Amino acid sequence: MIKHELISRSPLRILEKTTQGGVGKGNIGVIAARKGTGKTACLVHIATDQLFQGKHLIHVSFAPDTSHIVSWYEDIFEEIAHRYKLDSAMDIHDDIIRRRVIMNFRQDGIKADQVQKSIRSLIQDGNFLADMIIVDGYDFTKVSAEEFSSFKKFAMDMGIEIWFSATLHREGKLLANRVPELLKDLINDIDVLILLEPKDTYVRLSLIKDHEISQTEELNLKLDPQILLIAEES
Repeated sequence: MIKHELISRSPLRILEKTTQGGVGKGNIGVIAARKGTGKTACLVHIATDQLFQGKHLIHVSFAPDTSHIVSWYEDIFEEIAHRYKLDSAMDIHDDIIRRRVIMNFRQDGIKADQVQKSIRSLIQDGNFLADMIIVDGYDFTKVSAEEFSSFKKFAMDMGIEIWFSATLHREGKLLANRVPELLKDLINDIDVLILLEPKDTYVRLSLIKDHEISQTEELNLKLDPQILLIAEES
């Protein structure tokens, strides 16, 4: 399959259609779920889809070690290339690597404005014109509303789309509008909120907030834990 056909047939086009074209530049998307449910796989699949489209991406990790992040990208690329019988897969793979930067921080040792300054420097001084930022491993139990708002302002100032993952604890509850209590003070700065909900053999993606609209809607998308890919529900 040639690359532009793969892009047009990606199940992530469903996400864009359901969410008014996607998260969009200047906005923030959050994928929330309990630990081990598939947040990183979802984020990396979204990121890889953007890279297939020729866009530039910064992956910010707050994990102690980033080697597993590279493995996620490799595994998901290989699965997509195999599943769709992608033409010139290695050439595309090498091009994708050139348009992806992975940055690593310790949340306890750095403030949000310092993280943003480093990203801004890479974009402006390093001439890496990123279209999207992926943030994983960010501990939302340590985040104030003011700090999170600074990321929203950063996204708007830079004209860039930012996706976060948020780990929900087992004892954490959902409010009446199904917004996780962990995120209730941050929800005004979240433009798209997606919950991952485990089922028997897959994980369902549910849309909780779509820009100014609070809602609960199944996206007709699932995460297949065997292949680590987002797929259309049959």
